[in-house]
Amino acid sequence: MGLPIDARPANDPQQFIKTQPLAGIRVGACLHVTTETANLMITLRDGGASIALCASNPLSTQDDVAASLVRDYNIPVFAIKGENNDSYYSHIMAVLDHKPHLTMDDGADLVTILHTKRKDLLEGIIGGTEETTTGVIRLRAMAKEGVLQYPIVA
Repeated sequence: MGLPIDARPANDPQQFIKTQPLAGIRVGACLHVTTETANLMITLRDGGASIALCASNPLSTQDDVAASLVRDYNIPVFAIKGENNDSYYSHIMAVLDHKPHLTMDDGADLVTILHTKRKDLLEGIIGGTEETTTGVIRLRAMAKEGVLQYPIVA
């Protein structure tokens, strides 16, 4: 499955919403749950994508933003400010249960779990993004070892 050629937002936001160029695409995101991320998730959803989001850093999670994404936009969010390690990793697994086609990561934890504990999902992944230098370093090491199974834009 590939992304449609016209998967970028049109100059007219209503046209982007109307044409749904991301329809059928599932996105799994592990990012800071902030207003900036919320706007990105809403935009992707408006373009037709199905989204699942968890926190990449529990200390930066804005609980009110997470709650609004669920309540007001029907976007599944798995994040609680200050969550412990067990909750953090269970939330990553919940996002992966969404069976994403695309990953959006901040620190490469989502990608690492995909390649270690959820290898069954790798066949359905078509690409991803990584936000941080730390994550890029981890991904480059995976690529050098020959284990990185899909392309990722840094």
